[in-house]
Amino acid sequence: MTPPSKVKVLIVEDSPVVQQLLAHIVGEDPRLEVAGVASSGEEALRMVERARPDVVSLDIRLPGIDGFEVTKRLMRQHPVPIVVVAADVNDLDIPMRALQAGALAVVEKPVGLGRADYQAVARHLCTQLHGMSQVKVIRQRTERLAVRPRVPPAPCAAAPARPPGGRYTALGLVASTGGPPALVKVLSGLPRAFPLPIFLVQHIGAPFVAGFAQWLETVCPFPVELGRTGTRPLSGRVYVAPGDVHMTVEHGAIRLTGDPPVCSQRPSGDVLFSSLASAYGVGAVGVLLTGMGEDGARGLLDMRRAGSYTIAEHASTAVIHSMPGTAVRLGAAVEELPLPQVAPRLVALASQQMEGV
Repeated sequence: MTPPSKVKVLIVEDSPVVQQLLAHIVGEDPRLEVAGVASSGEEALRMVERARPDVVSLDIRLPGIDGFEVTKRLMRQHPVPIVVVAADVNDLDIPMRALQAGALAVVEKPVGLGRADYQAVARHLCTQLHGMSQVKVIRQRTERLAVRPRVPPAPCAAAPARPPGGRYTALGLVASTGGPPALVKVLSGLPRAFPLPIFLVQHIGAPFVAGFAQWLETVCPFPVELGRTGTRPLSGRVYVAPGDVHMTVEHGAIRLTGDPPVCSQRPSGDVLFSSLASAYGVGAVGVLLTGMGEDGARGLLDMRRAGSYTIAEHASTAVIHSMPGTAVRLGAAVEELPLPQVAPRLVALASQQMEGV
């Protein structure tokens, strides 16, 4: 049997020491191989055309044109999956600007063999490089990642009955790769008077979660905060699952746990959705957006079985359709909607409550 081809990685990094470290990490992974090393943005643009890598490991702080501009130009001229490798995890601006420019993921940069978590950071980098290499990106003509248009199906007709009194009481959102721009699209489409608390799981490196929550508050109409054990959720507020813990809702309050990862994720969308099914039942709404893997699909199925209203993003707009697609195959989704139709559906579901505000 012919062994699978290795994923070709172009490393873009200006520090010679870090170049060697990243090349060592990539070379040690049997799934990956180094296609080349570029020391500047200009060199990276030239090498992508020549080396044809499957994925790019990109530093943001580069001499000449920076990584944001490199990302934008590559997505316009030579589309390729890009994983940003960031050294300063406290710079709240880097992850979101990179994802808006067209990068698929942002990971922490391994800084040295002596750090206690070096092996974990290195493994995560390789996993992201391999996983993102499978994403089929196409030429970007706008400021967001382009996807191939497809005709959306008709909404599922087997909708559950309205909850008692016609009132929904909680909304759960789960997303992974491609999630931040999708979440902005959904949340910015909701009115300030939206009457449900919003619980959110976004797969992103734990060091970046606090920055993600702060950024999200600047681009959506709601207050945003990290979930904390004991917090009693309020309507019109977004609660983001912190890094490396699961977030659940039990007895009317948020609870964080260090239970083992589910679907290799912590926080897990499955855990959040299943808790919403138990806590709110027919009063809950669950939305599973773009992402790689299967996290969230079985939790969404728990919600549907509990009578909740469940929505999966359609393949025509999902950067990666694996998570919502799994939910659809399991029969977990009441509706499968393109991204622009998600917020209007949520507004329609909550309209009775808003009319009384």
